[in-house]
Amino acid sequence: MIIVLKPDCTAAQVKSFTDSLTEEYKVKVNTWVGTHSTVLGLIGDTSVIDIEYIAAQDVVDSVKRVQEPYKKANRKFHPDNTVITLPGGQKIGDGNLCIMAGPCSVETEEQICYVAERVKAAGAQFLRGGAFKPRTSPYAFQGLHASGLELLRKAREHTGLPIVTEIMSTAHLPLFEDVDIIQVGARNMQNFELLKELGKLRKPILLKRGLANTIEETLMSAEYIMAGGNEQVILCERGIRTYETYTRNTLDISAVPIFKKLSHLPVIVDPSHASGIASLVEPLAMAAVAAGADGLMIEVHNNPAKALSDGAQSLTPDQFDHVAKRVFAAAKVLKEDM
Repeated sequence: MIIVLKPDCTAAQVKSFTDSLTEEYKVKVNTWVGTHSTVLGLIGDTSVIDIEYIAAQDVVDSVKRVQEPYKKANRKFHPDNTVITLPGGQKIGDGNLCIMAGPCSVETEEQICYVAERVKAAGAQFLRGGAFKPRTSPYAFQGLHASGLELLRKAREHTGLPIVTEIMSTAHLPLFEDVDIIQVGARNMQNFELLKELGKLRKPILLKRGLANTIEETLMSAEYIMAGGNEQVILCERGIRTYETYTRNTLDISAVPIFKKLSHLPVIVDPSHASGIASLVEPLAMAAVAAGADGLMIEVHNNPAKALSDGAQSLTPDQFDHVAKRVFAAAKVLKEDM
């Protein structure tokens, strides 16, 4: 249920009314204070609440029930876009395009530091890199694990770029205390026990849409994290599985404006995993920018031909330089036209 209060309500009136809702109906109340009005989002069993009675209160402007099962992630509860700000000042969702770039897997200190230098020079604000790698084959390279995280930290010290890396188990949480943005991969999007634990943290979580999951299921997974108290969630569209076999996945570009309409959370796109083909990264990245994505996640490797994982979809640093220039230019034009 959403209650819009009258513009002339005082802070004392808002608090008194909110307290009465909490005490009488045993619901949680999310308060959003906008420029012209205050919006209350009621979470819990609202079926017993009489809408007409609430609407008749002096402080209330309008009341309506929300049908969607996700509440905290719902734009109706939070009309303004969420902007996530890291301690270093980097922002996601503020209207400027952000890029997370780096190798699929961290392999050596020389590799990750070199790639970090190059992507930073090209304009990337975040370094992505896998230390724990979920692979279809049990015989494929699974990542360097804890030592991979240490190499990411060294690259951060070297360049100042915040690090983004994937977690696969609640047992690994102690290892991720110093990670700037924790990524939940597509295969773990509905690992609800993991999502609950991440909800207890107070750091950004990048949530990738599952290979065969709907938009609503993705938002419900975000809700799991937010219900625990962590509202710093970033949604990532990384392609879904369809009957098409030419590409690794099919990029659902329509998901970007749909996510933006339904939710206030930032949305980024991963054109590398969506296509699985390096030559398609640029056009898909441009499409994502045109669709309104807040950022991109792009795989960059110093020698894709010898990469231990996902070399076919990785750009070289020189290729990334070209793509970064184009997407930043496109984002600038779109922002000026708004």
